[in-house]
Formats: sequence, structure tokens, C-alpha cells
Amino acid sequence: MATEQQEHLKIEQLRHQSADELEHIEGRERENLEGWIPALATGAEIREALEKAFDYRGDVTITKKDGSQIVGYLFDRRTGSSLSDSFVRLIPSNAPTKVNVAYSDIAALAFTGRDTAAGKTFEAWVRKYWEKKAAGEQNIQIVPEKLD
Repeated sequence: MATEQQEHLKIEQLRHQSADELEHIEGRERENLEGWIPALATGAEIREALEKAFDYRGDVTITKKDGSQIVGYLFDRRTGSSLSDSFVRLIPSNAPTKVNVAYSDIAALAFTGRDTAAGKTFEAWVRKYWEKKAAGEQNIQIVPEKLD
């Protein structure tokens, strides 16, 4: 109940801020998760690791309890009351079909792909723009890097 009240308070505070103030609100800190292999000893650790995997913008490798592995992009998760009725949804890197995996079937998780969003904040984009402008460049275009 306390977290629900805290969330309501945050929303009320945001309603009373101007557009300029809202434009500069701090975002959530992004962790560098590339290469991380979390311990999945408890249900809470599994849920926390899969939440981070959902926010991750690279491929993850899920090792199932039967020994099979799925490498792909985790694009959705459905949390239920237990691990057996909670699922992640992935797009495997080697197949166009989507795959559902129950939390209870996951033995290991690894953040194996490059995080394509690392260092790609709006502030970094603006900083690059102003650096180019200060150097006297004309017709400045900052284009995204090509993905692998």
C-alpha cells in the first residue's frame, strides 16, 4: 500500500510542473548489464533479473532446465502469482517466431548481446550536436550507428 501511495504522490507532483521542468526530469539510471550472469537462486532473483532483461536492448541467452538454450531479444513478460504462471516472450536470433518461456523453466540467464541503447541518451545526442556546431560544421546530422 505504501508504494501505491508513493506512486500517487509522484504523479501529483508531476502534474504541477511546467513543460520545461518536465523536460529535464532525471531518468532512471541504466546499468551496464552486458556480460552479466545473474544468480537465480530465489523467485525474487528470477523476477528481478527478468525485469532487467526486459529493459535491456540486446540479446539474452536463456538456459532452460532441460538444458536447451534460447538466444534472442526479450520483448515482453507476463508476471503471474507464481513462477509457473509467469512468462517471458523472446524473438530468437535464429528464427522469426516468438517463443514463450515460463519463469519456472529458466535455469540460467545471461546478458550476451551488445546493449544497443548503452550511451544513447538524448543528452549524449545533444552534446554531439553542439560539439559539431562549435567546430563550425554546417548541415549537421547526427545519424544512429548501424546495428550489427
